[in-house]
Amino acid sequence: MEYKDYYKTLGVSKTASDEEIKSAYRNLARQFHPDVNKEPGAEDKFKEVNEAYQVLSDAEKRKKYDQFGSEWQNYQTSGGQPGGFDWGPWQQSQGGRTSYRTVSPDEFSEMFGGMGGSSGFGGFSDFFETLFGGGGFGSSFTGQTRAQPQPRMKDMEYEIDLSLHEAYTGTKRTLQFEDGRKIEASIPPGVKTGSKVRLGGQAGGADLFLKVNILPDPVFKRKGDDLYMDVPVDIYTAILGGEVGINTMTKTVRLNIPEGSDSGKRFRLKGLGMPNLKDPTKFGNLYVTIQVTVPKNLTSAEKDRFREIRNMRVAR
Repeated sequence: MEYKDYYKTLGVSKTASDEEIKSAYRNLARQFHPDVNKEPGAEDKFKEVNEAYQVLSDAEKRKKYDQFGSEWQNYQTSGGQPGGFDWGPWQQSQGGRTSYRTVSPDEFSEMFGGMGGSSGFGGFSDFFETLFGGGGFGSSFTGQTRAQPQPRMKDMEYEIDLSLHEAYTGTKRTLQFEDGRKIEASIPPGVKTGSKVRLGGQAGGADLFLKVNILPDPVFKRKGDDLYMDVPVDIYTAILGGEVGINTMTKTVRLNIPEGSDSGKRFRLKGLGMPNLKDPTKFGNLYVTIQVTVPKNLTSAEKDRFREIRNMRVAR
């Protein structure tokens, strides 16, 4: 059985600080999250990273893991003999002799703070199954029984509201559970109303799904990955042509208005829409509809000029 080196999994040293562990986990979780990375093996890698973080991010779990890791190395060095592993806390006396047993689910939960099967997408690695489930030290241990798998808990769902700009850039949300535990969830760019972000193993061993709701935006309307907006254009620019500034999601661009443009004319700005959820390097389009505005509070002289223009056009 392969020993799981969680420090190596996260790419940190055994003396790494909590912040270093957290930073390494964030980077790797973003890289391998199956909602973003569809490459073969990404989900398995994400499970390994999540399992490592579950242990190393908690002081008590980390301390116990370091102790177990040291004992496990002694066990391997001893050639797999029982004396090479400290089973003291799990020994029980039976008629003057010592036998060995597996750790029950309740005991395991007590040791690891209710971590349950939170290695990501269902269950621990073989390392934990063997170490705590009674599967890999050979039949030489007497009185050994295998722990029965616990039924999977029901997944939970939690709704979150995001602005359109947060959906465009991606964002984070800090969630706090009733027991005071906090987790930081990463929301990928391109999510829509109804999108679900999976947080593996965060609901007491089951998965927690964040159901996204995108709030109405005062400027943009969204259809798929495309954005739509109305832009006011004065009558002079509409008649004579010119440029207007368009504030997109990330920058201001200049839109050329041809002379004689009618109100309601639509322009397509390619690639200035929303990022695609499955491939954030691809973007939808921005569609701009001009709304010609009529000047208000004209002076008598200005009105006379418009009458002259009208009369000239009628006489033609």
